[in-house]
Amino acid sequence: MSDTWVALEPGADPAKRSAALRRAYDAYLTAGRVELPVRPEVADSWRRSARARVSPEGLAGVELDGDDLGAYRDAHALARVMPVIRELTGAYARDGEHLVAVCDAHGRLLWVEGPPATLARADTMNFVPGARWAETAAGTNAPGTAIAVGRPVQVFAAEHFRRDVQSWTCAAAPIHDPATGRVLGAVDITGGDRLAHPHSLAFVGAVARAAESQLALLTPPAPDPCARLTALGRDEALLTAGGRRLRLSRRHSEILTVLAGRPEGIGGDELLVELYEDERVTPVTLRAELSRLRRLLGPDVLRSRPYRLAMPVEADFDTVTRRLAAGALTGALGAYAGPLLPQSQAPAVTRLRDRLGDGLRAALIARGDPALLADWAYSAWGGEDLPVWRALAAALPRAQRAAALARVAALDAWQRA
Repeated sequence: MSDTWVALEPGADPAKRSAALRRAYDAYLTAGRVELPVRPEVADSWRRSARARVSPEGLAGVELDGDDLGAYRDAHALARVMPVIRELTGAYARDGEHLVAVCDAHGRLLWVEGPPATLARADTMNFVPGARWAETAAGTNAPGTAIAVGRPVQVFAAEHFRRDVQSWTCAAAPIHDPATGRVLGAVDITGGDRLAHPHSLAFVGAVARAAESQLALLTPPAPDPCARLTALGRDEALLTAGGRRLRLSRRHSEILTVLAGRPEGIGGDELLVELYEDERVTPVTLRAELSRLRRLLGPDVLRSRPYRLAMPVEADFDTVTRRLAAGALTGALGAYAGPLLPQSQAPAVTRLRDRLGDGLRAALIARGDPALLADWAYSAWGGEDLPVWRALAAALPRAQRAAALARVAALDAWQRA
């Protein structure tokens, strides 16, 4: 596949691919083994579904109905953009006999609209307003998986984790709050095999972007209560908070990296150990650095006894950690801009940097996806990573291995010298 987020390339036979996927699905359920032609993104979702103990034979549960559903739906931010979503998708759904669904950030369907006959079919699998289709509850499915990985997703036939959904194809894209970037929910198109085409994935992504643009027009800008710390691939971190964008010194970058991971706070003696290799550094030195940082950030941002930040911090390295823990390897790699504060020798930063890099490398090697391995190997930080280059050489088709094998030989010789 040229784009592994697309379920079926133009010209492919849906019946043959569906049959092959069903065999691979049965093999996964019986032996826990993922076989071709299962896409890596779908394999990851199956594993997450299995870890969440989703039953292949289960049925989505309805969590909201009646007045509770109506009140929740009316108060939801996405209610304001439903006219735009309906305008963009109405003809597409009618002509193709598809359904258009919108869910919240928890995977609960708020609106499911379309031709009556298609709605009746969907009702048999509880694809109805109020039902929870989060990946952890309903297994691999486009709206739930789109929320889990944070990007547009297409799911075809037996790629669905639950058997009762495997006669359907769906494409969904997350919708974000334009002010905070927080996921509000997802828009989904569900129907038959004709949706298994790159056009449906591009279309649903465009609808989500249009909804976000409409939200931006309807919502006045508000100050973001969350500070954002960018420290991957940089020796001096960037902090965005209160409308200001600050470039921090290396020591201040290290301090904020530690404090971002300790929202409950940290004592001065422990912070000293986490920041300084040299045991001769005194608490006076640390207090001076903290005093300078407080003047930079403002007196209401950095607090003491214990040292802590007065506002939540969204750090880029935390984003990578969360996605990696969720099994969203592609998303984790996409958010990884390089090693954390690469020149820092602060013990806490070194540990976090190694844990993050080693976790990503191990996941990439275990996955064996040549495209993801190549992204790492040809990056500024992966050029001398011999285990990744070996994995890349093994994963590539035989006709494409020459360059990778040459790099493996060169690195091997260099390490032996």
